[in-house]
Order: sequence, then structure tokens, then C-alpha cells
Amino acid sequence: MSSLFPALADDPSGRVALRFGARSLTYAQLAAAAGAVGERVRGSGRVAVWATPSLETAVAVVGVLLAGAAAVPLNPKSGEKELGHILGDSAPELLLAAPGDELPAAAAGIERIDVDVHGVGAPSGEPVGDEDPALVVYTSGTTGPPKGAVIPRRAIATTLDALADAWRWTGDDILVHGLPLFHVHGLVLGVLGPLRRGGSVRHLGRFSTEGVARELNDGATMLFGVPTMYHRVAEALPAEPELAKALAGARLLVSGSAALPVHDHERIAAATGRRVIERYGMTETLMNTSVRADGEARAGIVGVPLPGVELRLVEEDGSVVAALDGESVGEIQVRGPNLFTEYLNRPDATAAAFTADGWFRTGDVAVRDPDGAVRIVGRKATDLIKSGGYKIGAGEIENALLEHPGVAEAAVTGEPDADLGERIVAWVVPADPEAPPGEAELADHVSRRLAPHKRPRAVRYLDALPRNDMGKIMKRALPS
Repeated sequence: MSSLFPALADDPSGRVALRFGARSLTYAQLAAAAGAVGERVRGSGRVAVWATPSLETAVAVVGVLLAGAAAVPLNPKSGEKELGHILGDSAPELLLAAPGDELPAAAAGIERIDVDVHGVGAPSGEPVGDEDPALVVYTSGTTGPPKGAVIPRRAIATTLDALADAWRWTGDDILVHGLPLFHVHGLVLGVLGPLRRGGSVRHLGRFSTEGVARELNDGATMLFGVPTMYHRVAEALPAEPELAKALAGARLLVSGSAALPVHDHERIAAATGRRVIERYGMTETLMNTSVRADGEARAGIVGVPLPGVELRLVEEDGSVVAALDGESVGEIQVRGPNLFTEYLNRPDATAAAFTADGWFRTGDVAVRDPDGAVRIVGRKATDLIKSGGYKIGAGEIENALLEHPGVAEAAVTGEPDADLGERIVAWVVPADPEAPPGEAELADHVSRRLAPHKRPRAVRYLDALPRNDMGKIMKRALPS
């Protein structure tokens, strides 16, 4: 396979590759700095990276990849126990960090190298194969200790090239985002993606609507975000005309990592004339589907399978859901070059994740519309509710609840019920805590939009929903 970043080897134009706040590197400067890192880590197997939202993190990861090693991005907000598990499991030989970063005690036994973004070196030229590990990214660990997904180089290359096809992504694009760099979304799509295209990324450091407006109005063409970010954008639009102008002028607005509520979709479209497109992926699979740049962006739709990706929906008994009717629910299984190779040190978990014929069990449940587009309705473990003989996805009920003006946030779960098997429970953060919408009002609201059997049978009110760093609702953290 050719280099992941061909522009690093040949870019005489002086184009800016990376910009974090006021600090930036051209392609030539990035090649020199990453080459210097690569010389320091050459011969290592796995190298940890203290993944702050900084130039140093981007230089470190690119340098590790140039050296033919595997980068293990670390969340700086990890607790000591989680960080200790990740470091013990991945056993990195070195740890890269920005000068001055204070590392916790769990990292004390690993040799540290400070990243110099002005260093001078050359790519190592180490022979690297398609299947060689590029990254070890740890899952969120919602059902146990985090597992390290080993992502090979071919998965990164094929995913980024497939997205280039779907999004018409070229070296002329300038991406702006404020995502963390220890996840696939912010690191692979948000940093390695522009570098593979020969384009540019402007990282906000910390997300703000002012930063988005500034960068998009100053030539940036694409915005990547998670639903929490787009919710803040939707809230800010009425009072920020420069933000509306910026979004209206963007070539592509992309949301991922969780479902973007219909209400926020519609508010952004009404204010800007532009619709946000969604895509679907996981740590283990990178990207599976997306709405195409020339396709129709419909709220709740994560698009069609990307080039090279096979996707099917499967019943609990293993039979394939053939119907494209927008109603028949099944677990998503995928197969293709975008997949990880294994969970590090977990052959049991790796084997359990795949079917005998090589399909990866995502654990997500979805329906497919007549045009083949995928609509996620939740996680199999927490969002598939079996009530009164029906299989119901929590996601569509959550979207319906969010269309009620009295609902600021919503989550839906199932709980045991002697008559129904499971009953639908809505967890609601009221828009006005002093005057929350009533249970009957919300049940009727859902019944009118979906079907009577999908109405919540109980409503519980909260001040806020528990969320992780990427804005996903952590349903297992809801009060029992």
C-alpha cells in the first residue's frame, strides 16, 4: 500500500497542513517534525500518545505511523484505574506528550519523549504492510474494562478513500472541528483524513460557535461535529447572524458519533438553508455508511454503505432481514476492508464479535428504507425494546419526544413489565423545569407521530442526562 500521506513526501507549495489556534505547520514542516518523532520511536511496537487537542498530538501520531509503529491514543481525562488498565493492556514501549504536560502516576513507568513540533527529521522508510497495526483505540468500556481495537493501516486508508468518494473530499477542502483526538472521529476522520487528501485541518482546541463561525467565514469548507455541538449551534443561530452565514457557505456539515435529533436538524436547515449529513461508524469498523454529498440529507438517516462495505440486518435467529420497508428491525452486521483485526489480548472477545463467515456484529439495530438507506434505532443491548409482541427501537421514540417544545433532552429505555414483557420508559429533561410536560401529554404526542404501541408508559424527569465525552447518552448510568 502506498503511503497514508502522500502530500508529506511531495508538497512544494507551502500549504498549511495543521492549524491549532495560532499555531500551524505546513506540509514540509509537518514532514520534518513527524520525521523527527519517527526517528525517535523507530523499532517500537506500540507507542502511547497523550492525546490533548494540540499540534503535538497530531505530529506524534503521524510520526508513529511514519515509523511503522502503532499509536495508542490516551484520553487525558481518563481516571487512574482506566488509564492503568489501558497502559497495562497495551504495554507501550514509549509515551509521547507535549512538553510541559503533566502525566498521572499510572504513566510513571513508561519512557517519555517530548514532542518538538519544530523538530527536523525524515520519514524512516520502514517497510509497512496493509495489515500492520496503525492504531490501538480503546472502546468506551460500558460493559467491562475497555478493549483495545487494533486498527490496521488498510482500514484507515480504505475508510478515508471511501469517504473521499462519498463526500467529494479533496485537497482543496479545509476542515474545522473541535473534537477530541483520542477517538476515531476526531483523530482518524478529523486529522488523518485531511492529511491523506492533502488538505488542511483547523482545530478549535475547544469547540465554540464563535470559532466555527470565524473559521467557516475565513475559508474553511467542512465542519465535523457531534450532536451536542450541533445542538449548541442550533441554539445559537437566532442570535448569531455570522454563524448562520458561515454554515450557509460551508460545503459540507457532518454529524456523527450519535444520532442528531430531528429538531436540531430542522432548526439548522431553517436558519441556514443547509442540511447536516450523518454517517455511521464504530471504533472497530471505522466508517460503514454515509449520506453522500450529492444525496438527500434526511433527519435520522445515516446513508448507504460506503464503497467496499457490505452491510446486512439480521434477526436474533441469524436470518437476514431482506425487507427494505423502513419498519423491519435487525442488528447491523458489516464486512469489508474497513474492519479492525482484533481486540488486543482478547481472542475470546474477538471470536465472539464475528460470525463464522466473517461478518462483524455491531450490536446496533436499524431499519432500511426502500432506497437502501440505513436508519439506526438504537443499541441492541440498551435500545431494542420488546413490548407487547413488537420490536421497538428507542431512537425513533427519542426523536419524537424531542419534537415536543417542552422537552430539552430525552432518552428511552425498557423495563420489565408483567403484561407487556417490557414497557417503554421516557427519561426527560424539561425545557422549563418549573412546568414540565405531563406524562399523558407526552404519550399522546408520541402516539400521534409514531404508533400507539410506541408511546411511553412511564416518564421520569431529570435535570440532565448522563453523557460521555462524545456526547453519547450513557443509559447504563441512568438512575435505577
